[in-house]
Amino acid sequence: MFRFFPFQNKYGYESDLSVNLMHNLKRSVGTGMKVEKSKVFSLNATRRFRQSRCKHDVSSPSQGKARHVPQHGTYPMGFKTGGFHCGVKKHGGLDLALLRSTEKECNAAAVFTRNLFQAAPVQVSKETLEVSKGIGVSGLVVNSGCANAVTGQGGLRDAQAMRDCFDKASSVQRAGGSSLVMSTGVIGQRLPIDSILRGIQHDQKKLDSSHSHWLDCAKAICTTDTFPKLVSREFGVSGKTYRIAGMAKGAGMIHPNMATLLGFMATDAPVSPTALQKALVDSMEGSFHSISIDGDSSTNDTVALLANGAAGGKLIEELSEDYVKVQEAVAATAEDLAKLVVRDGEGATKFISIVVQDARSYVDAKKVASTIATSTLVKTALFGQDANWGRILCATGYAGVALDPTRTSVSFVPTDGSPELRVLLNGEPESVDEARAAEILAMEDLELVVNLGTNGGFAATYWTCDLSHEVSLRETFRG
Repeated sequence: MFRFFPFQNKYGYESDLSVNLMHNLKRSVGTGMKVEKSKVFSLNATRRFRQSRCKHDVSSPSQGKARHVPQHGTYPMGFKTGGFHCGVKKHGGLDLALLRSTEKECNAAAVFTRNLFQAAPVQVSKETLEVSKGIGVSGLVVNSGCANAVTGQGGLRDAQAMRDCFDKASSVQRAGGSSLVMSTGVIGQRLPIDSILRGIQHDQKKLDSSHSHWLDCAKAICTTDTFPKLVSREFGVSGKTYRIAGMAKGAGMIHPNMATLLGFMATDAPVSPTALQKALVDSMEGSFHSISIDGDSSTNDTVALLANGAAGGKLIEELSEDYVKVQEAVAATAEDLAKLVVRDGEGATKFISIVVQDARSYVDAKKVASTIATSTLVKTALFGQDANWGRILCATGYAGVALDPTRTSVSFVPTDGSPELRVLLNGEPESVDEARAAEILAMEDLELVVNLGTNGGFAATYWTCDLSHEVSLRETFRG
């Protein structure tokens, strides 16, 4: 019999594992074993815990998370940003993010959720890009605290009103709009659109290009995040230096077939719309396509990429020699953002890299890595610092790919540069040094390596987190 004991989470409230997790564990241990809670938990206490994360001040992250927040950055020329409070979030946090290209209009690209219930801002941004063909985009406007998803025709009108209001403020108005729109938060509720429109009209005058403005913009798109996710870098193309910056939000509902909840990047390099779209799509495979926290994909997933060419130079096309440098910069930025999302996963205490080697194809390697990453038993064992490699092998075996059990190997690889701990070699269990295993599993960062031994030579990497007592799957995500 498995019992779940009450505990005090870091917010001081009793909480319990979700009903979904209970069901998963029942399936995992088999129908012949009984799973029950040790007591009836207080619904109000559970709500207070979950709401406390929703109201977390991203301006004051914990000491462990604060190290992921940049103190300075290198930002693209010709963009101004900012984050403000307009009244969507009841507790007063930043909830309106604005980004505008002030020197030149942008070429733009985006990828969107494949969830069939696509939120109103997703539909409106798609329309803008289709009509404009990715040319002449002036910026983007984002609200947090309300997803404007499954809100009918009224929700569409609200998203269009956000776009049109920011277009007017930017003095760039055309059929189909010139701004992209994003929303994140509670599904099924209408936006307080009057408050948002007043905020756009008032706050667009306060945009600037300083680090603090970029950071506030990153804070304003957060919901249950515990820290803002912002990265920037320089890259060289044919002797010229360009800059790219990006931000993302997400802590739960992360197992996208495309992206995370929200993300956008901006560069001052001159890149054509078709080259931007290809660079963005190609970058997704090794970033937002390769992360998982809880196995859910949102109705609002959007990642956008804007290029205003403010730093000058020749237009970079998809087939030009310079395109590779652009694609590398976009991919590196997207990967950094995706990893930050995993580090902020709900209920996460560890950042786990799952590396699958020597598969017959990349697709096979990634399928095995994804299966391990979404295994409840693997994630809970890693939280418990239990070197139960059998759970990893079990997930590998039911992933549905070709492998030879007699040639499969599993290792725990520490991130401090010390030797790996091999627990399975060519299908034979190794004598495990439990003390050494405990040292490795106590680390915040951990790498699991599974070699399938097929001689196919293909590999894939997937990033996930563990599953702790403090997991919150948003039964009461409001506020």
